[in-house]
Amino acid sequence: MNILVTGGAGYIGSVLVGDLLQRADVRKVTVVDNLSYNQISLSHVMSDKRFNFIHGDVCDSLMMEPLIDEHDIIIPLACIVGMPACSKNPEKATQINLTAIKDLVKFSNDYHKIIFPTTNSGYGIGKTKNGELVECTEETPLRPVSLYGDVKVKAEEVLLEKGNAVTLRLATVFGASPRMRLDLLVNDFTYKACTDGYNILFESGFKRNFIHVKDVSKSFMFAIDNFDKMRGEAYNVGLSSSNLSKMELCEKIKEYVPNFVVKESEIREDPDKRNYIVSNRKLESLGWSPSYSLDDGIKELVKLYSIIVKISRPFTNL
Repeated sequence: MNILVTGGAGYIGSVLVGDLLQRADVRKVTVVDNLSYNQISLSHVMSDKRFNFIHGDVCDSLMMEPLIDEHDIIIPLACIVGMPACSKNPEKATQINLTAIKDLVKFSNDYHKIIFPTTNSGYGIGKTKNGELVECTEETPLRPVSLYGDVKVKAEEVLLEKGNAVTLRLATVFGASPRMRLDLLVNDFTYKACTDGYNILFESGFKRNFIHVKDVSKSFMFAIDNFDKMRGEAYNVGLSSSNLSKMELCEKIKEYVPNFVVKESEIREDPDKRNYIVSNRKLESLGWSPSYSLDDGIKELVKLYSIIVKISRPFTNL
């Protein structure tokens, strides 16, 4: 297999690329990334002769068209991620998150296998029954409440209509990565517990589902191996044991950082109004299962942050 990964030097990509290169059936892995964070997160795979890196922009169609033609499997990770980042630059977010995907669909052929990470942010504000949230399945209507959710939902629609894609609706990702991110809920809250020792919550009852970054990589491997069976459909990817509110997440972190103080604010609102729980049974029914629990991830993050604090190195320079 020849595999093209856009955004492969990012938080998920820098884990996934290493895992792809562990496979004996991979002939070549090409990463396209604009290195917008000046990261060196792929240094651990540079010695692999099957690895190729291109410093470029996925919106450059003249570059992307021949690259797509040269590869069998396309994993488009390049993305402006999250509500705040998309809100800051909506034009760029739309161009990278949606227009580049439309170009990918245009340039791809039936033999291409596209595995696309979308987000369960598309569920927006989940439905309730008798005052309780009802699990969102892949058949639940998508009702995104942010530009990020909206463009990802539209990109998924384009890919599934083409028919040569599998889309993975990722839960909120956590865990250590060579290109670390602090803006993800578990990573953020654990960092605050380990450094500040406190956290102030807004709308603490809002719920999310969670998944370890290594299990995200595992889900891509599963989709590669089961592509024909999964083709043309969307799948939720998350921990079925971890549909938690922000307060419940903090209570879990306190099990490992006992001095963590959590306060609720009734004055301010959370600008991110997502609130849902998710069913992952569709993917699990095919034989996929996660390898890392939320507890595993928190313990891993506590170790990582203890190193960062000891060396007094600014987190943004990692």
